[in-house]
Formats: sequence, structure tokens, C-alpha cells
Amino acid sequence: MNKKIKKVLVLTTTFPRWEGDTIQLFVYELSRRLRENGLEIFILAPHHWRAEKFEVMGGLKVFRFPYFYPSRYQRLAYGQGILFNIKHSFWAKIQVPLLFLSELFYAVKIVKQNKIDIVHSHWLIPSGIIGAICKKALGTPHITTLHGSDINTMGNSGILRKICSFIIRNSDRVTANSSYTKSKIISIDDGARDKVEIIPMGVDADSFKPGDITLKYSIKEEYSILTVGRLVNWKGTQYLIMAMVEVIKSFPKAKLLVIGDGPERTSLEALAIRLGLKDNVLFLGVVKNADLPRYYISADIFCLPSVELAGQTEALGVVLLEAMACGTPVIASRVGGTLDIIEDGHNGLLVPQKSPHELSSAIIAILSNPEAARKFSTNGRATIEKKFSWEYVVDRFYKIYEHL
Repeated sequence: MNKKIKKVLVLTTTFPRWEGDTIQLFVYELSRRLRENGLEIFILAPHHWRAEKFEVMGGLKVFRFPYFYPSRYQRLAYGQGILFNIKHSFWAKIQVPLLFLSELFYAVKIVKQNKIDIVHSHWLIPSGIIGAICKKALGTPHITTLHGSDINTMGNSGILRKICSFIIRNSDRVTANSSYTKSKIISIDDGARDKVEIIPMGVDADSFKPGDITLKYSIKEEYSILTVGRLVNWKGTQYLIMAMVEVIKSFPKAKLLVIGDGPERTSLEALAIRLGLKDNVLFLGVVKNADLPRYYISADIFCLPSVELAGQTEALGVVLLEAMACGTPVIASRVGGTLDIIEDGHNGLLVPQKSPHELSSAIIAILSNPEAARKFSTNGRATIEKKFSWEYVVDRFYKIYEHL
């Protein structure tokens, strides 16, 4: 290891608030595994009123900065995400500048007190801005990692495009989780072309792996189709529910299992009832991350029916990677970063977005052809081991750190 690179400050707005939190874990997993390579990792994330302001989690020094008092009224971070919270909460709107100023104060303080060697920002706003300021004001090398949801909204505003360019100019390296995200970055600032490197988030191929696990309660009478994700409009869950109308004509006892929660849940449940699918579509709510592998393994097919809507779409699809790691045959819409993952007909099937007919045809084709299902299962797992394992991803990031 380059002896000059010892301490890294990770800026993020998505990080586990406590052990066993159901929030997305990829920033935590990446940071924890980089620490195992000999780096000292500091995490700076927004505070949640029931979380510790400082703790050591997985060997990481986690600082959670407060941004509003009383702390129980902090509304901007967590839940459905910052963008959703801003749109739907007055309190979240007025807390935007407070969160920015608080994160900046704590970031500068940590950089100076701990003599940080690299600042690694996840997402453009607010973390990317904070990291760019640290680069410009303190001269600290800066990496910005984009996960897609941030860049999808940047091109709609001249001010946001200028902010994006400021962050890129003050980043030594920019990483994108897919070809789709990279193209979005370059479309906003062509000067990013030589700085951007595609590095996806990884999958724990030891935790997510094929096996013979059954659910603790029996729901699989014949076939089960699984989808996992936030229940928001651009996830396209409504099209998968509509597809089940045709699926049950061929497989009457087939079940669609929907894992996740969100603002669209009530309307999706109503849609299932309206289509006469109450007994065929089961809404399971939020499931702990540790319990997800058994659902993937028990499913006959995993579907990710995301769509492009108001600038939002699937920039990568980590749940798709998890399903493939478990050896589950996968079907996904031909949008965003799914094209980086699925080679149509080799390790899964791609279908046009917003098409219940195409979705149902793909589901029926796999359920009717065990040989094809086995091929997608085997090739899907091989794809994960080759291109999306954490070992591969961490090695790519570590080389960037060494270079800086």
C-alpha cells in the first residue's frame, strides 16, 4: 500500500443508522471492505434521532452530524430519500441549507483534526459539493461516486448543471455505477470524459449464493415470481402486477411476491384487487437484508420491471445482482444500467419497459422451460463472480486510492 494513503473520509447520506438497519448497505460494505485492505475509514452521515452520534461499526469510525433541533424533527435524510422528502415535507425543505452547512462544518473539522488523505463522496448532492469544497479549500484529494439517482435530476436545471460541473472539476476521479450513469455525467459536462470510470457496486457472493432454502411459512404452491424494491412509480411494479393476469392463465397457482414499501403501495394493492389477483399477489413489506437471500433462492424468477419516468430510472439494479448471485433466473426492463448486467438470452431476459404483455410472455417462457431457467441460473451466477463480486469492486476502488 502507498504509505501516504492512510485515512479516508467517506461522505454519504445513506448509511446504516444502527446494526440490522434495513437501509441500503452498499456504502457500508464498500467502506468496510476497503478498511480490510489496511485503510483507516471515517464515515460522515446525517444523524437520525434514534441513532448514535458516534460509534464504531464494522471497524469504521462513524460520525453522524445533527442538522436540526430537536433532533426528532430531522426530516431530510432517510425514509424514502432526500429528493422524496423535499417534495413531500415542508420541514425537509427548510432543513436543506441546515444539512449542507452542518455537513460542511463537520467534514472540514474531521479532515483537519485527523489529517485525512482522501475524501470520497457518494452522490453529488450534498456530499459531492462538500467534498469539492474540501478539495478546493483544503487541497484534499477527492473522489466522487455517482449511483444514478442524483445525476438523473441534474440535467433538468441550469443551476444544478453548474453545481455538477463544479463538483466534477474539483474531483480527482469520478466513478459511475453503470454505462448509463457515465453517459448522463458526460452529457452534463463533457470535461468529465477523462475522469469517469465505471465501477458498479458489488454483491456479497458468499451471502447471496444458490442453495436449498425454503421459506419458514409455505407460500409456494407451484411457482413464485419475486420483485424487490421501493414502491415508487418508476420501479414499474404496476406493469408486473398487470402481467400476472396472463401468467395465471397458464399457471393458476403462481404467486407474485412483492418485497418493499413506499408511497405507491396502497394503489398497487388496489390494482391487484381490481384485477382479481388478491390471492396471487402478496405484499410482504420491508424484509431485513439478512433475510433476503432465502427469498431470492426460493423464487423461480426475479423481475425488475423499472421504467424511465420524469428523468428517473434504474441506474444499476443491485437487487438484480443479488438475485443472480443466488442463481435465480432474472427478467428486467431494457432501461438504464440493466443493460450492463443482463446479456439478453444468456444470463436472463430483457423486455421493453411498460409492457405487461412482454413481461408475462417472458415469465411464461422461463416457467415453461426448465432448461432455459437452469442456463440463466448458471450464467447469472458466473456473471456476478466475474464482474460484480465485492472483491472485484474493492480492488478497482483501491487502485484509484493508490493512484491518488
